[in-house]
Amino acid sequence: MRKTLAKFLGVAAFAAVLTVSLPADAKEKSLYQRLGGKKSITAVVDEFVGRVAGDKRINSYFAKTAADPARLASFKMKLVNQICQASGGPCKYTGKDMKSAHMGMGITGADFNALVEDLVGALDKFNVGAKEKNDLLGALGPMKSDIVEK
Repeated sequence: MRKTLAKFLGVAAFAAVLTVSLPADAKEKSLYQRLGGKKSITAVVDEFVGRVAGDKRINSYFAKTAADPARLASFKMKLVNQICQASGGPCKYTGKDMKSAHMGMGITGADFNALVEDLVGALDKFNVGAKEKNDLLGALGPMKSDIVEK
């Protein structure tokens, strides 16, 4: 039946019919939705920040922020909004661009990799699927060139 319909309509038209006739649930959800929305992203960020604070390889970069509760809350909210926006959610990141925010910090590739390991650990704790994890890392990965200086 599909072959006959495809032959009759032409491949492009057949593909359009299939796409239009798919139920809403069958269409792929945004990464934001697949991550579980803002509440889930907030939980991951809280875990991630805790891991970074305990990571002796990189926690010195965050010492001032971690010591000030108001500054820490603002930092976490910016991270939530950044991940929310990067994953296709409704949030708007309003912090500095990554190059300005990290300028002069001397962050190395190894430091960046440690940060990514901490993020992956937080995602793993909440059993985030491999596809979602890879999609998120893919969305955030391009920031590396603006963060790493050495």
